[in-house]
Amino acid sequence: MNKVRIGVIGLGNIGAKHAEYLYRGEVPGAELAAVCDRNASHRQWAQAHLGDGTQIFENVDKFLAAKVVDGILIAIPHYSHPAVAIQGLEQGYHVLLEKPAGVYTKQVRALNTVALQNPGLLFGIMYNQRANPLYQKLRDLIQAGELGDIKRINWIITNWYRPQSYYDSSSWRAGEGGGVLINQAFHQLDLWQWICGMPKRVRAFCAFGKYHQIEVEDDVTAYLEYSNGATGVFVTSTGETPGSNRLEINGEQGKIVIEDGKMNFWRLQIPEHQFNRECKEAFSQSKFSKCEIPIQGPEGGHAAVTANWVAAILHGSPLLAPGIEGIRALELSNAMYLSAWTDN
Repeated sequence: MNKVRIGVIGLGNIGAKHAEYLYRGEVPGAELAAVCDRNASHRQWAQAHLGDGTQIFENVDKFLAAKVVDGILIAIPHYSHPAVAIQGLEQGYHVLLEKPAGVYTKQVRALNTVALQNPGLLFGIMYNQRANPLYQKLRDLIQAGELGDIKRINWIITNWYRPQSYYDSSSWRAGEGGGVLINQAFHQLDLWQWICGMPKRVRAFCAFGKYHQIEVEDDVTAYLEYSNGATGVFVTSTGETPGSNRLEINGEQGKIVIEDGKMNFWRLQIPEHQFNRECKEAFSQSKFSKCEIPIQGPEGGHAAVTANWVAAILHGSPLLAPGIEGIRALELSNAMYLSAWTDN
């Protein structure tokens, strides 16, 4: 195989964007061969914008049975993600799934089982923020031990402001398995665990319809604990403006802060645990140096994750976002919901 024929299932807002960059040839080694959507207006859009060479289907079963593609990119409502991904894998297709992997962890575990039973098929998930060099660099620094053992993580991500008209514009926006945790901040939950690992305990406070006429959460504050004693606080909302996006990670060797597209590292001259043990002055602290970490490379995005998936199919390159890892952010969001519902 020297080219991957891709079919996009679902031509809503994000599905249409996937189809467009594939049609424009922005992913090396890939071509848009077909699309599928049960919505007539979406199919009309495809006919007008995706050229005569793109086959258009209304029904998923008929689309998969036609065998006109090698891989499928699934961009349909969240509840249907696991079922269609399983269907695709069982019929021999490589699968790239939009986030989240699903709404219920039980369904996603079943999906992961099928994926592991088909190791020759590449199963990826659209965690486009993993392609952001800012977070790639942060992960590299932490994995290399530059920050030492993590002590505290704080992420306030409240620049997701949405007016009521946003929720009124489409029914799924107000109830597709959740609110801000599933629809907006899910990428940050993935980055949290991708960079810092999974916690052992979560305590969360979710406000449902605090700022909007919706039944799902639009304001969340969560506390997380790790086995090594590290703690974290995750704050997100669609009801604050102007919002903030600040990630701060404090470790034995100093702290790293990402804000406004920049990364700053306050590096201690002496690790905190050593300074704490050796210092004889009551109000002293370890000296530190501050530097801005240079970030190189394009910002990445959806097309970058798709290109990585295609390269894995064609050349065996490692997946940036393996699909089986999609369950982790879902476990975090579900733990936050459960904590809020049970007040525990």
